Amino acid sequence: MNTPKKIEFSYLPQLDSLSSFDAIVNLLDEKATRRTIEAVNWREQFPYQPLTTFTAAHSGKNIYIDFFVRCNFLRAENFTNQSKVSEDSCVEFFVEPVPGGEYWNFEFNCIGTVNASHRMERPAPTRLTDNEIARIRRYGSCGSRPFRELEGIFTWNLLVVIPLDLIGVEYKGEALKMRGNFYKCASAASQPHYLSWNPIDTPAPDFHRPEFFGDIILL
Repeated sequence: MNTPKKIEFSYLPQLDSLSSFDAIVNLLDEKATRRTIEAVNWREQFPYQPLTTFTAAHSGKNIYIDFFVRCNFLRAENFTNQSKVSEDSCVEFFVEPVPGGEYWNFEFNCIGTVNASHRMERPAPTRLTDNEIARIRRYGSCGSRPFRELEGIFTWNLLVVIPLDLIGVEYKGEALKMRGNFYKCASAASQPHYLSWNPIDTPAPDFHRPEFFGDIILL
C-alpha cells in the first residue's frame, strides 16, 4: 500500500462571518489548501479523468470545501435527500473523525443534492435525517433544479459547509487529526468515472474503504 497523502486544513475563523458564496470562495482561494482529485484507480474500465480540484479549510465550527470540476458531460437528475447522487455529476467527502471509529460519507451532485450517512462498515449505514442534512450549507454554480444529462464542456463549483459537531468533532484550538478521502464520480453519465484524492487499490470501484483514507489535519 502506498503512503497515504496528507492535507492540512487552515484555521480561518473569519469564514463563519461571510455570507456570500463569492466572499467565501475568494478567502479559500487566498488562504486555504488546494488539492487535485486525480487518482484514476480503475483505468482500464473507467479511463475518463475530468479535471477536479478542491480547496478546504475550517473555522473551528465548520469545514469548508470548495469543489471545482471541468467535464464533458453534466448530469443532475437526483433532487431529493438520500437519492443516488453518485449517478450524477458528483463530488464526495468521506471522513473518519476518530481513527478506527465510524466514518461519514457526504455525497453531492452538482446541484447540491445530498446523500449522507455514517457507519462502521458499508452494509450498516445510519442515514442522516432531513434536519441533519439541512444543516449542511451548499452553494452551487449549477443552481438547484434537476436536469437530464447535457453534452459539452462545462465548469462548475460546489461549496459545501459541514458543521464539525455534526460529525461529533469539537475543535479546541489545537491540531486535530482525522482521516478521509475526496472523490469525483458519475456512474450513470455517458463517460462514467471514479476518481479519488488518495489512491484506492481494489479490483472494482469502491469508495467505502477507510483503509485507503489519507490524513486530514485541522490546524
